[in-house]
Amino acid sequence: MNASANSEPFNALLERVRACQLCEAQLPLGPRPVVRGHQSARLLIIGQAPGTRVHESGIPWNDRSGDQLRDWLAVEPETFYDESRIAIVPMGFCYPGVDPRGGDNPPRPECADTWHEPLLEQLPNIELVLLIGMYAQARYLGKRRKKTLTATVAAWRDFGPTQLPLPHPSWRNLHWRRKNPWFEQDVVPALRSRVQSIL
Repeated sequence: MNASANSEPFNALLERVRACQLCEAQLPLGPRPVVRGHQSARLLIIGQAPGTRVHESGIPWNDRSGDQLRDWLAVEPETFYDESRIAIVPMGFCYPGVDPRGGDNPPRPECADTWHEPLLEQLPNIELVLLIGMYAQARYLGKRRKKTLTATVAAWRDFGPTQLPLPHPSWRNLHWRRKNPWFEQDVVPALRSRVQSIL
């Protein structure tokens, strides 16, 4: 993640991202890109896409999933939302709408395809990338990803020290967490230790 010599100022790039309307016709609540960062950030969180509450507030992880994520990281909201420390660049920047089968639609692919490379090029100090959910893991682990999300997260040591795959901290995944107690026992303490050493 080396800064490009010819890249535009980071603040200007963020302004362009936040003004993006590429998917406007496909977004039921309209575009409201939610992304945060500063070039000094050392931790990068790549999740899925905002839910309705985040869409309304414009604040990433401003919901129960965010509460659970902050608990996993053992960081207070003040630290979590300090852009000089933590950058938040989801796979989809806008609320993608409801999946008729339950939950939200997948993140729109245009966001990562259009904006991730220029954004990540301007985050030169990132020491750890948290890949939350299968969409982030598919893009950034590629062929190194295991056959299932469970297997990928269980193999977390294989991706260190710069990447760490996590399940989504949604309440919908409570059953997964109960079925896989090793996650809370092994992965979360290691995650907390790594995050504290970075921040």
